Amino acid sequence: MTTDTPARILQLLSLLQTPREWPGGELAERLGVSRRTVRRDVDRLRELGYPVQATKGSDGGYRLVAGKAMPPLVLDDEEAVAIAVGLRAGAGHAVAGVDEASVRALAKLEQVLPSRLRHRVSTLQSATMPLTSGDGPTIAPETLTVMASTVAGQERLRFAYRAGDGTESRRLTEPYRLVSTGRRWYLVAYDLDRADWRTFRVDRVSEPLATGARFTPRELPTGDAAEYLRRSMQRRHESYAFTVTFEAPADVVAARIPAWLGAPEPLGEDRCRLRATTGDAMPWVAVRLAMPGLDFTVEEPAELVDAVRELGARLSRAGRERDQQEHEQDAGQPAPSP
Repeated sequence: MTTDTPARILQLLSLLQTPREWPGGELAERLGVSRRTVRRDVDRLRELGYPVQATKGSDGGYRLVAGKAMPPLVLDDEEAVAIAVGLRAGAGHAVAGVDEASVRALAKLEQVLPSRLRHRVSTLQSATMPLTSGDGPTIAPETLTVMASTVAGQERLRFAYRAGDGTESRRLTEPYRLVSTGRRWYLVAYDLDRADWRTFRVDRVSEPLATGARFTPRELPTGDAAEYLRRSMQRRHESYAFTVTFEAPADVVAARIPAWLGAPEPLGEDRCRLRATTGDAMPWVAVRLAMPGLDFTVEEPAELVDAVRELGARLSRAGRERDQQEHEQDAGQPAPSP
């Protein structure tokens, strides 16, 4: 019989978080308590915000259902390792859809993982390799988790930084937000040595260190980290603006393009215009615009028009060469026997 009430309630919660309904008698047997104690423990979970649903009758039982808020989860060792490995694999690349929230989740999880599980996570990740590694530079997940923890904890961050021209420096910052552009991660932070706001490419950061010194967040000039990053890239001439018209509704386009590009402007029920700023190379932008599988027209700049034309011509040549190879193979085959 489990006499430790907190431990018993955690064990009950772990059972209820499996996707099934548990009969009261089975729960009582698993926990080594009476059905009445199970009912009391279920009431305690409800008071803590866990939406436990009960069904009446001889075959009735308990199950955890969706609620209005996300309550804390209880994970066993294998589940915790699986989630940590998945988050670390995604965090190493600035893939669209893997944003700051994912990195914060990884930081929280690794903070509470026992040392034996942290070792298992590191061993498993070092022994495996993804088939595709993303299009942006690889980043150590530890770098992102340190940065995310300082952002969340409002803690000053020190790191070594290599600029685009190769210049190396040490920076002491008040980190504000991590921003993913779909290919790269950037840190928006207040640089204490330069007394001004700065953006840093995370793949150029090394030796990140949480100093333990707390700070009160300053007000960002633009009020939005993504907008500040866009303006910063424009000032450094690392980016350019482009305009594209899609032959599709705005909501359809918005669901298929990275959020950092911004929201398309409706031009009617079946057309919309996208105005965006990027620091990526023209050929990559051409590929990214073609990926949603929607008809579009590049309005500007002319360089992007040329990149899209070159991409189309290259794909057409690839298709023609394939057709020619198949034709030559068919021509070289002997006629079938009568």
